[in-house]
Amino acid sequence: MSPLLRRAKKNPGERVVTLIGKSGCHLCDDAREVVSRVCGEVGAGWEEKSIEEDAELYREYWEQIPVVLIDGEQHTFWRVDADRLRRALGA
Repeated sequence: MSPLLRRAKKNPGERVVTLIGKSGCHLCDDAREVVSRVCGEVGAGWEEKSIEEDAELYREYWEQIPVVLIDGEQHTFWRVDADRLRRALGA
């Protein structure tokens, strides 16, 4: 594979996971538990944002919450698979 097409593999500690959800969402609660656990295991940072507090996030994701982004790129929505998230983080 060409070096130009190959992405440099990042250390999990350099990755940032963003969970986008809203209050009162049981799927968001489930996703928060998985994201928190996996990020803690691999050393990745994570943050949570609410569609209730950000009109742009609401417009983009209201039908998909919870949504998980890794380094700003959408990874998944609705259900978060811990093994898939670990692999995506390079662990």
